[in-house]
Amino acid sequence: MHGEYKVPGGKLVVVDLEERAGVLRDVQVAGDFFLEPDEALFAISRALEGAPGTLSTEDLAGRARAALPEGTMMYGLTAEGVAIAVRRALAEATDWADYDWRLVHAAPQPPALHMALDQVLTEEVAAGRRPPTLRIWEWGAPAVIIGSFQSLRNEVDPEGAARHGIEVVRRISGGGAMFVESGNTVTYSLSAPASLVSGLSFTDSYAYLDAWVLDALGDMGIKAWYQPLNDIATEAGKIAGAAQKRVVGPDGGPGAVLHHVTMAYDIDADKMLDVLRVGKEKLSDKGTKSAKKRVDPLRRQTGLAREAVIERMVDSFRSRYGLAQDHVTTEEMTRAEHLAATKFGTAEWTARVP
Repeated sequence: MHGEYKVPGGKLVVVDLEERAGVLRDVQVAGDFFLEPDEALFAISRALEGAPGTLSTEDLAGRARAALPEGTMMYGLTAEGVAIAVRRALAEATDWADYDWRLVHAAPQPPALHMALDQVLTEEVAAGRRPPTLRIWEWGAPAVIIGSFQSLRNEVDPEGAARHGIEVVRRISGGGAMFVESGNTVTYSLSAPASLVSGLSFTDSYAYLDAWVLDALGDMGIKAWYQPLNDIATEAGKIAGAAQKRVVGPDGGPGAVLHHVTMAYDIDADKMLDVLRVGKEKLSDKGTKSAKKRVDPLRRQTGLAREAVIERMVDSFRSRYGLAQDHVTTEEMTRAEHLAATKFGTAEWTARVP
């Protein structure tokens, strides 16, 4: 069994092992991390040898940590990272490079149709009819997108939305509200088999699925990091927010995960505040005094046009995992348009939590 895990902000951890009679055997830990002294690596492997395969990530990490010689120094490696790699090996998790990734980047679409496309494409991946897909969104109209469980009245000022011609839609994933206008954000979705995040906790899956974009931002000179649970931040403030939805496969199969992210490129903060009801309680856990300070546009940090930012992100993904150009099929679009008309574009869905 083989498991890999890239420690957020760190290095790759690789674990190879066998599970015999319910315990771990022939455990070998490796990776491109730095570790002193040398014998610490073999101490970790010995500590995991014979461990029950049912141990939690926390218990496995405890075993690894307890085995470290006094004065051990770890760079790009954590005991938790080793434990996660073990759990991924036991869960027979897949890796990014195991798939033939596809890119969908089409013309601007109405907000309700974007919500529908996320559901349809992820369901197609869950059913095995579509390869894992990276979809770049282009917005056909300004919108506020609220999370699946948010209260409409608590999140959106209807007068402000009407004044600025902002459409309000609800997505299938949780998380908070997003304010978007054409050209002011970079929004993308990953629709991937659930096996890609096997062995990861819900929290760890966010960091894992965000790792590639952190690398892409680094290539553009932006030092960014994952901030639990679902933010991407820089020294200048929050730059993006993510949300997820798990989709069950046919007949209860393993299914797929939808992970979508909206990154601020050039937000009109005054307009956003006129449309969103941003409460003091929500801002307090971000350590800021105003919503404006929470939004740090990519334009300011990169000096690049939005199109150039997207191009560099796509190139970064392609260079790491491969990425072939694709499109939404006629059948997929027909289903998405039906869902947009009967679900995502309806008042019943948008106001399902009034």
